[in-house]
Amino acid sequence: MNTTFKTLSIAAALAASLGLAGCAANAGSGNSMPMDHGSAGAMSSAMPSAGSMSTGANADHNQADIMFAQMMIPHHSQAVEMSDIILAKSGMPAEVAALATKIKAAQAPEIQQMTGWLAGWGIPTAMGDHSGHGMTGMVDDAGIEKLKSATGADAAKLFLEQMIGHHEGAIEMAQQEISAGKSPDAVKLGHDIVDAQQAEITRMKQLLATL
Repeated sequence: MNTTFKTLSIAAALAASLGLAGCAANAGSGNSMPMDHGSAGAMSSAMPSAGSMSTGANADHNQADIMFAQMMIPHHSQAVEMSDIILAKSGMPAEVAALATKIKAAQAPEIQQMTGWLAGWGIPTAMGDHSGHGMTGMVDDAGIEKLKSATGADAAKLFLEQMIGHHEGAIEMAQQEISAGKSPDAVKLGHDIVDAQQAEITRMKQLLATL
């Protein structure tokens, strides 16, 4: 009787252990961020590997918040770079220069804010080899060099055209954060980006019509 009881107890313990492992695996598979593949292919292509999906996520934030910050930092950094390029040129229309100044003034502090979130979450700022790659709206190296070499009205027009696409990419990422994020601060920033950059797109299109 004792031998039989011990055998049954061990079998029950193993079954319970396997059952818990299965539940844990199923729970882990639910950490993936909901994606709209029609509008968020760029974010989907930069999705971290399955092994890193649960890293750093807790009750205050989730993987969507982490990816939003990690991707928006280089995206914002390029907008600041483009603004610096146009502000360094002479003969820029006053309204274009004012817009570049506004973009830089808004996005530089947001970079610091998102960097602070990641530091607080114990997450690296960069996404390894994926950082900055495949994001909608990012201007390639050739485009940045073209902006640097352009002058006068051509430079102003190119800046506006590039920044419209850049803003549209940021809005797409922000909308993903709004729909899937968990951190109240990160979701709020997503709303702020959508509101501010949509208004700036409208203004940039108006300015383009005058050049």
